[in-house]
Amino acid sequence: MQPTGFEILYEQGPCLVVNKPAGLLTQAPPGIDSLETRIKQFLRQREGKAGRIYLGVPHRLDRPVSGVMVFARHERATRRLAEQFAGRLVSKVYWAIIEGQLPEPRGTLRDFLRKVPGEARAEVVPEEHAEGRIAILHYQLFGRREDRFWLAIELETGRTHQIRVQLATRGCPIWGDEQYGSQRSFGPPAADPRDRWIALHARRLALRHPMTREPLDFTAPLPAGWPDWVGGTDSSDSNDPSGWSGPASGTSAPASS
Repeated sequence: MQPTGFEILYEQGPCLVVNKPAGLLTQAPPGIDSLETRIKQFLRQREGKAGRIYLGVPHRLDRPVSGVMVFARHERATRRLAEQFAGRLVSKVYWAIIEGQLPEPRGTLRDFLRKVPGEARAEVVPEEHAEGRIAILHYQLFGRREDRFWLAIELETGRTHQIRVQLATRGCPIWGDEQYGSQRSFGPPAADPRDRWIALHARRLALRHPMTREPLDFTAPLPAGWPDWVGGTDSSDSNDPSGWSGPASGTSAPASS
């Protein structure tokens, strides 16, 4: 039995890895569509259960972002996965298409960010700001078309909207991210702005199985709406972009990108 509305990449014991669609909340209150709700509905139907389905959510992706996520089927697995994220033992690599060019084809971005009180956004603040928290990411350019640039990004820290804010504040918003300055839409048309995509995809996730401690490494296929020059053979670097990891490999924090 195959699910609809998301893709299962791996399932072994209490560990479930899926490819999240863009435009979908990770979690939501009852009655609102979310990835968590879809997974629970699928498991309930597949297993013929009428009662409560437990699903642990040790990390999240923003609504307009697609890509690989891990869930847990019982509390012990959830706790162990959460400990890996909190201990920066999980490696997460994102692919992004940005509008505008960064000064160097590869590098590290460092800022201090704060979540704006009462709003669903973050901003860069001075280092001495009382609410500022250090934000570090590493990136590498892999391709371009006109004024759009394909990056691979690894997070060293995990802050609210970190990738989106750090790129936008340098004049390079993610394609489709109107919240942070993009002027062009990305992905399929959507009447509701909340359903729109941005060109940010959680491409790789590397961690250990919460029960067996086996090393696991997953790659999430790109959604169908992405341009064909991303992930192709005409990258600007000799490294394989699917396997790229930045200098922070193995030290990423849980993040809402």
